[in-house]
Amino acid sequence: MGVVALPLALAFGISSGLDASAGIITAIVAGFVAAVFGGSNVQVSGPTGAMAVILAPIVASHGAGAVVVISILAGVVLIAAGVMRLGRVVVYIPWPVIEGFTAGIAIIIALQQVPLALDGHAPAGEAPLASALAVVREADWQQTWKPLAVTIAVIAVVEALRRWVPRAPGPLVAVALATAFVAFTGLDVERIGELPSTLPAPSLPAMPLETVRSLVGPALAVAALAAIESLLSARVAAGMDPRTGRVLPDREVVGQGLASIASGLFGGMPATGAIARTAVNVRAGARSRLASMTHAVFLALVIAAGAGLAGQIPLAALAGVLISTTMHMVKPAEVRMLLRVSRSAAATFVITIACTVLLDLITAVEVGIALAAFFALRALARTSHVQRDTLPGAAVAGDERIALLTLSGSLFFGAADRIMDKIADSEAAVVILRLSALGLMDPTGAKRLGEVVTQLEARGVTVLIKGLRPEHTLVASRTGMIESLAHAAHRFDTLDDAVAHAREHVARAA
Repeated sequence: MGVVALPLALAFGISSGLDASAGIITAIVAGFVAAVFGGSNVQVSGPTGAMAVILAPIVASHGAGAVVVISILAGVVLIAAGVMRLGRVVVYIPWPVIEGFTAGIAIIIALQQVPLALDGHAPAGEAPLASALAVVREADWQQTWKPLAVTIAVIAVVEALRRWVPRAPGPLVAVALATAFVAFTGLDVERIGELPSTLPAPSLPAMPLETVRSLVGPALAVAALAAIESLLSARVAAGMDPRTGRVLPDREVVGQGLASIASGLFGGMPATGAIARTAVNVRAGARSRLASMTHAVFLALVIAAGAGLAGQIPLAALAGVLISTTMHMVKPAEVRMLLRVSRSAAATFVITIACTVLLDLITAVEVGIALAAFFALRALARTSHVQRDTLPGAAVAGDERIALLTLSGSLFFGAADRIMDKIADSEAAVVILRLSALGLMDPTGAKRLGEVVTQLEARGVTVLIKGLRPEHTLVASRTGMIESLAHAAHRFDTLDDAVAHAREHVARAA
């Protein structure tokens, strides 16, 4: 597991706008702390592409020192969220949003690698797409072909090993070969540079209180991302192998909070559960926290023994590793299935991708969830309708003046007006509202039903209610729906009683 995590940790540290040492510190410190205190037995935590994406503009705006403060603030928020038992919120994120979010992150990570692959320098503060285009426009292709060739070669090696030798640590092998080739040929490409061989002492940067206040918003975004990605990763791991044990979501959030605080104090970055590394951990046979803890210790030993060698790794090689990683973040079969399942799911998926790439990650999740909720409510509203049924038993004189209306589906704010309009159009002398087929009644639906009953009674139409379900009684009472009936006796439990009362009423009126 450690040999897979090493090149990724170095690469994500650089992609975040910090340096390679920040990535490796995060993998060691946060990886160990999250393994001990987290809620999953096999979760592997550390720097991830999503976190690098959200940190890059923060570093560009506030400087590297701000990441320490954000790590600590985000950690505190995560601990508070876990204590308040908010860890289960991830179950409310729909599938199209998760897939669109993941695909958007993959695109951003790939765009962030363009400057590294061309040995260029991205303009500070620009969006990944604009930055990548600017680097391509300004590239000196007489020199740029060299790092680009290294990037392409690394991608080719990683993909070849993934296909033909899947158990081999492809990223590490590819980076080692690229480093050796560059050292042997003297190819003029940029390297990582000096790396620390030991962990730095924990410290807090001196930062004005006003600056700290300005970082609260970014810290909340980082905390939200850390919770979402970690819980998704833990859920994926649990689904891969039930022998890994169940996930404790609230404990997982607290563990990630402690990991981010520890990582920040040592000069790292906020951590999250890493889906790719966690999946490798499960496939390798991990069943307990010991595997994740060993991964962190292994990385610490590798850096202690080979920091100088790691500093010779070409940046272009790390770009190749990350580009290769993005190629497998979203499965084509999943995308095809999602695009075919419904137009609403496809629209949510595509719009979430666009928001992720063009706006920011948290906005993308918010927009995606809002869209998914809108489409779900629209579909739910379409299942709600009013049907006029014939009265049971043999017909008697006056039955034509009785309307038996069956309400089915859901009577909620999205469908209330459409259903109520159909009820209000009734021309009968007595209307029986059959409510036993209603699966859902929200306050808006109950309130509108009470208003329609009042309107019908004002026109001289007697309204009877049959089959109000026990779970709907409280909301019907508190919204005044039951009180809108002319008499308390106009509420019935059986259809026969309601029809008999309606016929008596029509007979008396005649």
